Amino acid sequence: MPKIFVNHKEVEVKADTTILEAAKSLGLHIPTLCYYEGKPPIGACRVCLVEVEGAKTLVAACSTPVVEGMKIHTNNKRVREARRTVVELLLSEHEGSCQYCARSHDCELKEIASHLGIEDIHYKGEKPEVKIDASTPALVRDSGKCIKCRRCVTVCREVQGVGSLFPQKRGYKTMIGPAFVLDLDQVACVQCGQCAAICPVGAIQEKNDIDKVWEALENKTKHVVVQTAPAIRAALGECFGYTPGTLVTGKMITALRRLGFHAVFDTNFAADLTIMEEGTELLMRLKKALVNKEPVALPMFTSCSPGWIKFAEYYYPDFLPNISTCKSPQQMFGAVAKTYYASKKGVNPADMVVVSIMPCTAKKFEAQRPEMNASGFQDVDYVLTTRELGFMIESAGIDFKTLEDGEMDSPLGFSTGAADIFANTGGVMEAALRTVYEIVTGKEFPASDLRLAPVEGLKGIKEASLVIKGTIPEWNFLENVEVRVAVAHGLENAAHLIDSIKAGKAHYHFIEIMTCPGGCIGGGGQPRYTDDAVRLARINAIYKEDAGKKLRKSHANPQVKTLYDEFLKKPLGEKSHHLLHTKYQERQKV
Repeated sequence: MPKIFVNHKEVEVKADTTILEAAKSLGLHIPTLCYYEGKPPIGACRVCLVEVEGAKTLVAACSTPVVEGMKIHTNNKRVREARRTVVELLLSEHEGSCQYCARSHDCELKEIASHLGIEDIHYKGEKPEVKIDASTPALVRDSGKCIKCRRCVTVCREVQGVGSLFPQKRGYKTMIGPAFVLDLDQVACVQCGQCAAICPVGAIQEKNDIDKVWEALENKTKHVVVQTAPAIRAALGECFGYTPGTLVTGKMITALRRLGFHAVFDTNFAADLTIMEEGTELLMRLKKALVNKEPVALPMFTSCSPGWIKFAEYYYPDFLPNISTCKSPQQMFGAVAKTYYASKKGVNPADMVVVSIMPCTAKKFEAQRPEMNASGFQDVDYVLTTRELGFMIESAGIDFKTLEDGEMDSPLGFSTGAADIFANTGGVMEAALRTVYEIVTGKEFPASDLRLAPVEGLKGIKEASLVIKGTIPEWNFLENVEVRVAVAHGLENAAHLIDSIKAGKAHYHFIEIMTCPGGCIGGGGQPRYTDDAVRLARINAIYKEDAGKKLRKSHANPQVKTLYDEFLKKPLGEKSHHLLHTKYQERQKV
């Protein structure tokens, strides 16, 4: 514990920490624009400059380690003037357009400039060339707003292992983007949106579909329904000043009704449906392998996360047969809504519009995949992120905090606690095992709280095993079988896991992969800024939602049972196969 002096006060801090980390532990805020939690600092923005007595120049707090006896000044005149100069230089190149920029309310650059008292820019002149890239369904890049902090480069390369974004050219002409200044649709971008979530300004954002949804809502010939993903209810409140992890399920439902949706449904219903299909698929693969001795693609991977699917199509096409054929809950919902629900409601599916509220920008891409039209129409018409819904509610003049709690509509609005935890890394695995265990054994899941602790938390790769003794005649071949499972979140972790399987170093039956750190609660469309503290707060809220449900196992959902009785007949049946399952193809990398 080295002793250092911070602003003339002697303190002890942990060894091997940087000045930035030490200051944070002491409750001191040092502004920064390039720092990314948990990754090696790059010192690119220079906004975190501090003075260290004896040093020839000011130093970057994010990349300078503390040493015994160090005397640090975080806010003296020299430091303030240097930071002001750095930020003014950034502003001189920044095509801000704050009057109508979507980030004007949560722009980190604007906030720092305000705190530094910047009222004018002393460095005026030529601005860099501007490139607008709106080539993908999910994201829009505006190089004129880019401040070259390289956060997006860090998250794309070191967290997601994709590497679609790099600094291009040099010096004043530097641009951040795909190689050879290509558009995102020309490279192996999975459209996860982590770049948009981490960008401090408006240089990368989700493609805004709010106007299209307003147009649908105001079209009197359309029947417009909405589905809300489980991660939304633990994050939407942040758009209205609530602390991270505040559950706002009831207020969210009421707000959606006031926006004019004809029915408010829950993606959780489709998550329960997914468990029925995916759990049965896993059991059938195991039966073929263990009883019929057929060659079967094992381990089986989950298929709920569209960024992961696209990542596999680009980087691991030989593992595509291992991915569950189940569509994601979003797409299952759309297919069921435009067939089963449309028939019950007496609505022509051609006049139905399905809107999704998702924590994920990649869901915008997924909805437009050509495979996603099993209903005879595009199953999901528009996808809004959590941030877009927050803006839509605010722009409609709805006072969110004063709303009463509403309830989901029937029949596609009822769900179990197992569906809620789809929002968290490890949640799909827990939900699946709750159902698979009880289907095979006819007994209660062994954990009294229905939790599987080894697959929970923010560790990048997690694994567990569960001994299943099949006592139901159809599944008695699973006699004391140890089912080995693994969970990975963040695509770089997924790559490490798959590489270990390819090398024969790891063996599993079932694997859950989520694209974003923390799972959907840390999705690219969630309220900013998402760090591990925020992720954990949202995760805890989701488990609270699960624990508060009367029914916590997907196979116990009475509305899902009715759906099978009246329409689908059985999991993996002919109709289920047509509406709820798909397959994927290899994509060529540039």
